[in-house]
Amino acid sequence: MPVKKILIIDDSPTERYILTEILNRSGYQVITAENGEEGVARAYSELPDLILMDVVMPGLNGYQATRTLSRNEQTKHIPIIICSSKNQETDKIWGLRQGALIYLTKPVDGTELLSKIAAL
Repeated sequence: MPVKKILIIDDSPTERYILTEILNRSGYQVITAENGEEGVARAYSELPDLILMDVVMPGLNGYQATRTLSRNEQTKHIPIIICSSKNQETDKIWGLRQGALIYLTKPVDGTELLSKIAAL
């Protein structure tokens, strides 16, 4: 299934802006959420083709939101790419164990992100 609509879940306005610019320039429709709770709700209502998930957020963190979405019948088919400043190997392993398909560290390289999306 080609990726058209992407949900960015990140509490940083700067990160949301940067990722939105990269994706919009490549023709993707972008929707955003400012925290994990809002992100899970938007995923349920919008059913995006892909989710870009931050980890460190107030309230429901990215690991918890990933676990919630990857275990829900309605959203478990949606691939999740974690984009986080947490760059330890244990962070990556934990993110993948929660249901993420790919784990990228910030600052996210736009070319790498687009190639990962194209490969889905």
